Amino acid sequence: ICCSYNGKIVYVTNFSSFVSRSIEVSAAQAAQITTAVVVEQDGSLRQVPTKLVSKTDSSGVTRYYAVFQSLTNSSYALIHNVAEFSDISASWAKEAINDMGSRMIITGVDGENFEPDRDITRAEFAAVIVRALGLKPICGNTNFSDVSTSDWYCGYISAASQYGLINGYDDGTFKPNDNITREEVMTIVERAMKLTKLAPSLTEKKIADLLAPYTDSKELSSWSSRSAAACLEIGIIKGRTTNTLCPKD
Repeated sequence: ICCSYNGKIVYVTNFSSFVSRSIEVSAAQAAQITTAVVVEQDGSLRQVPTKLVSKTDSSGVTRYYAVFQSLTNSSYALIHNVAEFSDISASWAKEAINDMGSRMIITGVDGENFEPDRDITRAEFAAVIVRALGLKPICGNTNFSDVSTSDWYCGYISAASQYGLINGYDDGTFKPNDNITREEVMTIVERAMKLTKLAPSLTEKKIADLLAPYTDSKELSSWSSRSAAACLEIGIIKGRTTNTLCPKD
């Protein structure tokens, strides 16, 4: 996309909010498409949030569309990619794990195994949320003293920081290899909802009502209570049980 005025041309490549695009596909293609991807100049692929929809017109003809969201003006393609991890056959999250693997949001530990019961680190979750939103990793200084440009997660942490998804600690560190807590995850997810304009509008009473069923909701830090309530309202995150949130786990 470019704009011109008085002989000056400006190319628009980045947007402040997600832009929706759609590609019409056949019914057979719709059954095969896993996700839309950005095709980078070096040939690498970066998934963008994608869903398949169908619309039937007044004459009864049904058309199918791949609808995807992006913050950049890029070259796009639709792909068929199936990921099945070998160690999740008995996991309650099998369907979700394989779906996110197929969408190129998660990669597992070696391309074949996922280790579903292993704790996740702050760096790993930063990578997951950046991929889930289809953001481009940003190479460069992250301003965190314990994140080096040579670390595999540097680009993800930099992008997550630039888009306001994560914060570090008062001492200037990010502690990338520390295990992430449930309340930290809820906070990052709520920030992602704000970026996508899907965050709910909650009053203090609504927040209190959403947290009331959970006996350990008082364990939530002051900075995470609203985020926990937002995640519960949208349904992205549930309690560990019907009456516990386990925010520090």
